[in-house]
Order: sequence, then structure tokens, then C-alpha cells
Amino acid sequence: MTSDTPVPHSRLTLIAGAACALVLAGCVHVPADTSKAHAPDFARAEQPAIVDLGVDAWPAERWWQDYRDPQLARLIDSALAGNPTLAVLDARVRSAGALLKAEQAAGGVQANLETGLNRQRYSSNGFFPAPIGGSWYTDTTVQGRVSYDIDWWGKHRAQVAAAIGETNAVRAQASQAQQALAASVAQSYFRLQMLWARADNLAALAAVERAMLADRNARVRHGLATVDAQRGVELELGKLAEQAALLESQAGREREALRALVAAGPDDFVLERRLPQTAQAALPRRLGIELLARRPDLQAARWRVEASLGRVAASEAAFYPDLNLSGAIGLDSVSLGKLLRGGSRTVLAGAVLDLPLFDSGRLDASLGIARAERDALLAEYNEAVLNAVRDVALEAAGLQGIERELQAHAAAAQASAQLAGSAEARLKRGLTDRSAVLQAQLEVLRQRGTALQLQDAQLQTQVALVKALGGGYRAPAQQIAGAPATTQQH
Repeated sequence: MTSDTPVPHSRLTLIAGAACALVLAGCVHVPADTSKAHAPDFARAEQPAIVDLGVDAWPAERWWQDYRDPQLARLIDSALAGNPTLAVLDARVRSAGALLKAEQAAGGVQANLETGLNRQRYSSNGFFPAPIGGSWYTDTTVQGRVSYDIDWWGKHRAQVAAAIGETNAVRAQASQAQQALAASVAQSYFRLQMLWARADNLAALAAVERAMLADRNARVRHGLATVDAQRGVELELGKLAEQAALLESQAGREREALRALVAAGPDDFVLERRLPQTAQAALPRRLGIELLARRPDLQAARWRVEASLGRVAASEAAFYPDLNLSGAIGLDSVSLGKLLRGGSRTVLAGAVLDLPLFDSGRLDASLGIARAERDALLAEYNEAVLNAVRDVALEAAGLQGIERELQAHAAAAQASAQLAGSAEARLKRGLTDRSAVLQAQLEVLRQRGTALQLQDAQLQTQVALVKALGGGYRAPAQQIAGAPATTQQH
């Protein structure tokens, strides 16, 4: 039978059947996903009705401007501009973006041009006889190559989706670091200013106590008081000096902590002492899914889940055959002068079919790892949502309690001020002595010290609430629109 004898139909059928069987054998059975993980229920993510600050609003992007303190705004802007941690995260964002572009470019059509020029002497005793053997030849090649990954099962698309998730997670993480830094600077600044204010109040207390001591000394000299009364005032002065030393030490440490946060040098870090003014605290009446868009850490957690879903899909697609097409056309000649002739042309066309025939063990393990990682990330995401709602509720309840304390303390402070005024009036009419006036002044200053501590707690809790609400962060619209995707997957 000559070479052009047609192949019998039965033989073609056999070959086609064998090919189909080979392809089907490559389609390894994908294990069923038995995970019971699910997305959080944002309908339950609400704060108690009893927690109400009276103002329904989310923090502004530059929330610190509500305190009307240019010095604070300057410190936060300086910290956000020169913080090393933020610089590291910015580099990670750029790196994640570059990896995403690389992943996107890895699929679809790939084309390149290869050229080569080799000068070679063939051995006289080698495979090629004369005239090739023993002679020098120049091998010149110019070839264009094209390949295409069909991506039947969406493996590459899933890998791109995973890269997008990782990129968005890093971006959200960078935003979280910015908000955390701004909150830390504000809290440190308020703490330092309140320490200075309390130190000034202690100095005023000490001045009144010294006046009290002089009055007691005079009374002792005239036999109008015992030496125990004098010793009691001296004891109070000693306690005030001890408290002043402690506040000075705390203020020094806080100043250095603030200087480190804003990355300032020791010589160019000059702060003006000014008593901070509190801002009007606000709390949205409903959190729900809006909290997802407002908290960068929740956005980062959600995008990590999205990335894990892409990795799971890619692991599942690895169970199926992978077909790649390639082709090349070019010129090849051992003589540079003949390179452009028609006889030098070369053509190549081919296809590569990757069949995972005996790889089910490795594929099962890879898929199991991807699914376990997805479940772990989803559990962390659910926990982050619960923690976020808890943080908001705790800080709001704490702030509400401090405001009630301030209202109660205002009445006591007003009563002490009225008592001091009454003592001054009685002293002018000769109805009391200077000691009663000094005692009333001491009580006024003690009440002011308590008010300063409550104001410090109020400022710290206000900033903590702003941070718990996301610190003015707002996720891009396309990220918010993609939020339900996680729920639909589980």
C-alpha cells in the first residue's frame, strides 16, 4: 500500500475516540466544596439604641479641623507627609500594582521578535562532512513568535481577580495606616496639652497653698493655731510638688512620642501651649453595610477574601486541560547574503495540551489549602466586622458617659465658684478671715483639675470614636459596588 492510501474510517474513529478518552481522562474530578463559611450579616451590625450622641453624621475626611487648632492640623499634615511606615506602605501599593499588571499581561496573545547571529566553525571530524566540515559559517536568524493561552476554564482570569484583590487590600491597608497615624498624633497632642494645663493648675494650687502656709505661720506665731495645722499645709505642698514632678515627666515623654510621630528633629519641634477645644461628637444612627465602606481595615479584610476566592477558582481550574496555541515565522540562513531569499523562510505552528492525568493528589492538596485559606480569611473578616461594631459601641457609650460626668461636674464647679465669691464678699465686709477665702480658692482649683481630666478623657474618646468609624475614609464607588460579591459566593 502506497503512502497516499486513505486511512480506513474505522481507524479514524478509533483515533478520535482515543483522543476524546485522553481529554476526558485529563478532566480530574474536582472535590466538592463542603465549607460552611459565610459572609457577615450587616443587618445585625447596629449599635444599641441607648447609645445616642445627638448628632447623626460620619466623620469628615479631615476631621481634625473640627477642633479649630492650626497647630494640630500642621502636625498631622507633617506626619502624613514624612512618616516612614507610610512610605513603606506606599512602596507596597506600587509593588502590588506592578504585580497586577504583570499578571494581566501574562494572559491572552503574546508576541515577540527573536534575532540571532552566530559565527561557527564546524569540525572536520564531526557529523557534517566537507565542504561543511572544516569550514566557517555565519548562522543568521530572524523569527517572530506568537502564542495564545485560550484559558478555557478561567484559570488566568481567576489569577487576575486574586491579584486585583491583593492590590486593593494593600491600598486599603495604606489608608488604614494613614487614619491610625492621624488619630495617634491627635491623641498624643491632646494628651500633651492637657498635661501642660494640669501642670499649670497644680502650680496655681501650690501658690494658694503657699499663701495658706504663710497665713498658718502667722496664726501659729500669734498663738491662734497649732503647729499641726501648719504641718498639714506643708504636707499638701509636698503632695503637689510630687504630682507636678510626675506631670512634668509624663509631658516630657509625651512630647518625645509626638515628635517621633511627626518625624521632627529635636531643634525644629516647637509647640505653643494652648488648651484644646472639644469638637461636637457625632454618631451615625445606623452602621450596617455603610461601616464596610467607612472602615479601611474592613475593606482590606474583604479584599483579602476576594483574592482568596480568585485563588480557589484558579485551583479548581487547574483540574481541567489547558490548551496553548503557538506559531512562528521567520528567516534562517547560514549565509548572511541569502537571509532575505524565499528559501530561507521558516514556519512553525503548534498546540500544547496540558492534561493533569496523574496529578490529582497535588491538585487536591493545593485546592484544599486555597479553600482553607479562604475560610480562615472569611472568619477573620467576620470577626473584624463584629470588632468594628463593638469598637464603635464602646467608644460611643464611653463618650456619652463622659458627657454626663461633665454635666454633673459643671454643677459642682459652679457651686465652688459661688462659694469662693461669697467668701470674698464676706472678707470685704470683715465677716470672715483670709483662710476661708484661700480654702474656697483651693476648692475651685481642685474642681478645675477634675474638669481638665474629664476634658482629656473626652478628647481621647472622641478621637477613638472617629477612628472606630473609619476616620473619614470612604471606599471608592467600584469597591463598594463589589461588596455583595463575597456574600454571593457563600
